[in-house]
Amino acid sequence: MKKTIKWMWQGIDVFITVVLAAMIVLVFTNVVLRYGFSSGIRSSVELSRLCLVWIVLLGAAVVLRRGEHLAIAEFSERFFPSAVPILNRLIWVVILVSSGMLFVGAMNQTIANWNNISPLTGLPTALFALAGVVSGLLIVMISLVRIFDPSWLTDMEDQE
Repeated sequence: MKKTIKWMWQGIDVFITVVLAAMIVLVFTNVVLRYGFSSGIRSSVELSRLCLVWIVLLGAAVVLRRGEHLAIAEFSERFFPSAVPILNRLIWVVILVSSGMLFVGAMNQTIANWNNISPLTGLPTALFALAGVVSGLLIVMISLVRIFDPSWLTDMEDQE
């Protein structure tokens, strides 16, 4: 089970890398074409925006799993050290609820906009909201695991 989950997260890392590289190539090529040749790729702006949305939302799930999000815990650790495990679980419940709302809202937007096709790219505009569906689902899974075992997903990287 842990190998499958680790493989999935490595696949997400590779996907983010490929999408970032594609976005860089699209934007750089479009800049060169516009300033050097007074032309450009019409769909590159929309495609690069789509790439950015996927990178940001998947990246949020990746750094949440790794525990690399910005956290300010000095106050609770200094004044309430015995309450830190309870507060951490409470934080994960809040993250679970908010990411559940992200998932439901993004799923509704994806379903509502799936038949709206962009005139520039020919892709459904729902692909923007689909990134929220995937990210929300990943964050829900992370927070469910962390409520019961706060260090399980970060320990996976160390156990090899």
